[in-house]
Amino acid sequence: MRDAAWGTPTCMTHPPRTMTDTLKSLSTTLAAGKASSVELCQDYLARIQTHNPGLNAFISVDADKTLAEARAADAQRAEGRGGVLTGVPIAHKDIFCAEGWLTTCGSRILSNFVSPYDAHVIEQFKAAGMPCLGKTNMDEFAMGSSNETSFYGPVRNPWDIERVPGGSSGGSAACVAARLAPAATGTDTGGSIRQPAALCGITGLKPTYGVVSRYGMIAFASSLDQAGPMAQTAEDCGLLLNVMAGFDTRDSTSLERPKEDYTRSLNQPLAGLKIGLPREFFGPGLVGDTAKAVEDAIAQLRKLGAQTVEVGLPNSKLSVAAYYVLAPAEASSNLSRFDGVRYGYRTPEYGDLTDMYEKTRAEGFGSEVKRRIMIGAYVLSHGYYDAYYIQAQKLRRLIANDFAAAFQQCDVILSPTAPTTAFKLGEKTADPVEMYLSDIYTIAVNLAGLPGMSLPCGFDARGLPIGLQLIGNYFDEARILGVAHQYQLAADWHARAPTL
Repeated sequence: MRDAAWGTPTCMTHPPRTMTDTLKSLSTTLAAGKASSVELCQDYLARIQTHNPGLNAFISVDADKTLAEARAADAQRAEGRGGVLTGVPIAHKDIFCAEGWLTTCGSRILSNFVSPYDAHVIEQFKAAGMPCLGKTNMDEFAMGSSNETSFYGPVRNPWDIERVPGGSSGGSAACVAARLAPAATGTDTGGSIRQPAALCGITGLKPTYGVVSRYGMIAFASSLDQAGPMAQTAEDCGLLLNVMAGFDTRDSTSLERPKEDYTRSLNQPLAGLKIGLPREFFGPGLVGDTAKAVEDAIAQLRKLGAQTVEVGLPNSKLSVAAYYVLAPAEASSNLSRFDGVRYGYRTPEYGDLTDMYEKTRAEGFGSEVKRRIMIGAYVLSHGYYDAYYIQAQKLRRLIANDFAAAFQQCDVILSPTAPTTAFKLGEKTADPVEMYLSDIYTIAVNLAGLPGMSLPCGFDARGLPIGLQLIGNYFDEARILGVAHQYQLAADWHARAPTL
């Protein structure tokens, strides 16, 4: 962890909490005057100080900044100006620029970059009065499925520290699962909110592309990246999305839509709901404890009144191949700005300008980022653009058309989130293709721009969490959050926390 500043502890007038509180319960606690925001933040900062060295979930923590924001939130509540989440702390993935905070994107090339401005997402949470607990670790430039590509070292899964938490939002997932923060922000380019949420046993939501502004979110693949919330429950994710969502003129892909309450369908019964089960996602690749947990979840949803129908997503099998042409192509363009000239890391010894560029990028980027830059440059090069990039874009349209046809038969689509539970650190690093297949159930959702979420639905024989994915039609976040909430009222998987 970088630049930790813990401040001076003050005497608490209330006993420490169990740290299993949801955002809803913390909001109620603050509103009733049973605790202050300063006290809540001190509890979480103390827990971070104790447990983060073993998990490596945070890159930066600054208690002075956090407690200053908490004091401001307490003042807002005292003056009657507080909102629902005012004073409730949150952690932010280190991909979001935050004024005065080290913002590294998990890379050496940004290891000395202190942002001079706030991302739109950070602005929204500041306006809501939510203190920042720190910036969470992540795969370098969000490229990875295990949080092992970070310049700051791998994040460890709090359920088993010898295993990965998933990626790229692994630090955010791990800190929420370990109760180092009640919630965190994440980003999802091919499953990077949903897959780590599944592997760490929390709830995570990827909204419809364009619902949350990408301004100030360091770009990986601009047509795929989307920010979203990670928390213990679907209700918490709905409350967070109410804050995050909104039109932003600084982002050309931000959608100008009326504000909505994403918690409005939480109490809607599931009677009559049609859940689509893609035959392609329930084939031979789904086995063992994961298959049983998902089947049990489907049975529970049927008990709650939902109906299930089989649907087809025939082109989903091509999603991984299409993604690993499109995403690296966009990354190769986006990462060209990191050259050692304007900001970030610069090699200390070089001859001329070209030498400085080459050495800076060679030393500043990790192996996975270099791999994707080279792949992206190749597929965009003369003679290969039509053969690879254009063909991948055509496949993307076919995948979106498959979802459109499926939603003619159902309201929500259900699948596993990941084919396996958390694997061991180092287990897949030597085989990039095997690592990429960790996102086999999630990537198609990004290619189509649809909303999707993961929620816990059980544990395997080793006590590792299993995730269930819900996919909605465009702008149907409220519906999938409602389905998830009804399931979580009937099952308690989301309430279970690892023993640290």
